[in-house]
Amino acid sequence: MKIKILVAAHKKFPMPNAEGYMPILVGAARNYKPGIEYQRDDEGENISSKNPNYNELTAVYWAWKNLKDVDAIGLVHYRRLFFDAKPYSLSNVLSIKKIEELLTQYDVILPKKRNYYIETNYSHYIHAHHKEPLDKTRDIIAQYYPNYLSNYDKVMRRTKAHMFNMFIMKRKAFDSYCQFIFDVLEKLEKEIDISDYSVQEARVFGYISELLMDVWLETNTFKLTEVKWEQLGGKKNLQKAVSLIKRKIGIKTKTHFS
Repeated sequence: MKIKILVAAHKKFPMPNAEGYMPILVGAARNYKPGIEYQRDDEGENISSKNPNYNELTAVYWAWKNLKDVDAIGLVHYRRLFFDAKPYSLSNVLSIKKIEELLTQYDVILPKKRNYYIETNYSHYIHAHHKEPLDKTRDIIAQYYPNYLSNYDKVMRRTKAHMFNMFIMKRKAFDSYCQFIFDVLEKLEKEIDISDYSVQEARVFGYISELLMDVWLETNTFKLTEVKWEQLGGKKNLQKAVSLIKRKIGIKTKTHFS
């Protein structure tokens, strides 16, 4: 099985040297830096210039359109990676051998769910971001993907979700996921005006896509397993918990969704 795990980064950073891992410079069309010998997301068919709004999804789109000869595709981040066991370090990332073993039983590998405890996925989003894009997303799904709508509503009512746009998928699942995600987001682009959004809020399409992962997964028949993920350098859980409580009681913070 030929597997490629993209490691999304916007700058030069220590990378896994394990088999199958491919560092990719996201937003390369706007963010070119000499001396970074990563795969660029502005080669071939791409949406690299949309990186300020789509985040790491520009790497996903590049892989969808340009990696045609692989059996499975994954995406991790330069600091968030999948692990099978401790120690959580670049020399101990989830191996291709382990990924192959998992993909003999499952179609999709995702990070363990994030739990917001006192917030639903919907309330957590609108307390941190503009509400309109998420509501418009529901309208788009209702109109163009009605068979996804009940699962969309279920996901929004939950307090847990698979976040971060991290995954490893067999090709058939990956193609299905990309077709759904990018079609919905392209339609959403036409429905909302983000010209007055802050730099952070302008990343809206990347944020929305995180919540669409479970909507897509639960509407299709692909088999899922979860693996451990870790953020190198720490997750700042205490700061995030404080921000969550502040948003819950109506105090705006600058903490982003991920």
